[in-house]
Amino acid sequence: MPDQPRRPRTLNDARTEAEAAFKRTTTKVAEAPPKKTTLPGVKELVSLRIDQDVLQHFQEGGPGWQDRINDALRKAAGK
Repeated sequence: MPDQPRRPRTLNDARTEAEAAFKRTTTKVAEAPPKKTTLPGVKELVSLRIDQDVLQHFQEGGPGWQDRINDALRKAAGK
């Protein structure tokens, strides 16, 4: 099959190609947000509502009650 003759380029074709090339070079590619890495032993400050009787149960043992709550939550999470 013989090659088909090329149609002459028009100003409109050139403009469309130029605009497409400009758009490709000026459009920013969306970057994925950086993944948060968790470090072992690093604690994060949160606000948590706990029933008063549950809080009293953990506080009865004296200092370290926050660690005891953390251990109970870790156990409940299966870790």
